[in-house]
Amino acid sequence: MVLTIKKGAGKKEIDAIRKKLERRHKKTGVNTKKYCGVIHLKEDPLEIQKRLRNEWE
Repeated sequence: MVLTIKKGAGKKEIDAIRKKLERRHKKTGVNTKKYCGVIHLKEDPLEIQKRLRNEWE
């Protein structure tokens, strides 16, 4: 989205453009706390990571 502010635009016009941008770019957000503790691993995560990285060699 492109909004152009013309030379000599007043404060009201600039505020209206800013509000359009804010409405367009509102973050919906994700509640990541609901995933905390969901995965139960039998192995240490660091060991899993090391094993996966060693597969590339």
